[in-house]
Amino acid sequence: MSVAEPNVVERLRHEVDRAIQRGVKGMGYLTSGAPEVGQTRKDVLATRGTMRLYHYHPLVDEVYRVPILIVMATTNRGYILDLAPGNSFVEFLLKAGYDVFMLDWAAPAPAEKNLRIEDYVLDFIPDCMRRVRKETGEKDVTVVGYCFGGVLSVLYTAVAGKGGPRNLVCFTTPVDFKQLKLFQNWSNERYFDVDRLVETYGNVPPEMIYASFEMLRPASRAAAQVTLWDNIWNDEFVRAYRQLDRWGNDTLPPAGEYFRQTTKELMWGNKLFKGELAIGGKRVDLGAIKTPIFHAVAEHDHIIPYDAAKPLIAGVGSTDKTEIMLKGGHVSLVAGANAARRLWPKLDEWLGERST
Repeated sequence: MSVAEPNVVERLRHEVDRAIQRGVKGMGYLTSGAPEVGQTRKDVLATRGTMRLYHYHPLVDEVYRVPILIVMATTNRGYILDLAPGNSFVEFLLKAGYDVFMLDWAAPAPAEKNLRIEDYVLDFIPDCMRRVRKETGEKDVTVVGYCFGGVLSVLYTAVAGKGGPRNLVCFTTPVDFKQLKLFQNWSNERYFDVDRLVETYGNVPPEMIYASFEMLRPASRAAAQVTLWDNIWNDEFVRAYRQLDRWGNDTLPPAGEYFRQTTKELMWGNKLFKGELAIGGKRVDLGAIKTPIFHAVAEHDHIIPYDAAKPLIAGVGSTDKTEIMLKGGHVSLVAGANAARRLWPKLDEWLGERST
């Protein structure tokens, strides 16, 4: 027998063992239930229509004076920031000594199809701010907005004046919507009849929103499934994959009028970037934002490229303003192991000295 033959047999045995493990683990993956998410203990402070306000239980005895209100995008579930114990931005903040609240969303009812941006900026967010202040007894509140939750937070801060937040934190927040190139192509007003869509469906079907994100990288799902198959015997990898996959598929429908307004005024008109956007009859001026602001962007964000987010820090009137660009994508910037190593500690360092 040649020297090479035992090596060939050993490699063959190894590949057969891996194939068996894939089959066993694959069957377990297909037959198991959805992974648990959003496990950090919390109280529901308020529900009103699509609005949900949570208050998370503290994890340390001493907390910072200034509480945090996280504002989610209206199409995304808030548990992306609370995926699992040990892999939770919310848990990280609580352990660091922050008092954390979250403005999360449920799918709008058919009767809420006429909700507009004004309803979120002038009603839902201010209502939650009042409740946070009442619950904590503190006037100062830090607002943290993710993606379009950041846009809503920016609009609120710009029009709220002295009644706005003590600090503003934004993650991957667009201002120049003309730089969302693929979204611009798909929503081109020569071909996209947003009025017909809203008048036909009322609230926009979540499948349409999900498909628009999928089309940004058409091969990404297939590539992710190949990677999953290669790592199917790694329980930790599979658990993290399933948590993110559940969130990615759990898209919320935007209210019809809100979607129409976003399309016409932001996507087509680019009015926020131009300084022409009016909320409740008041022009939104980024220069009116004087509060300390922290903006984190991702180097490889295919949803909100840096050119779309760059004008935020340049446009605000704050003298205390920080922007950081970190490796990662739109989701991995804020959630997962890379976020825990990169973004979360940097935010804690910045926010801690502004929360006393």
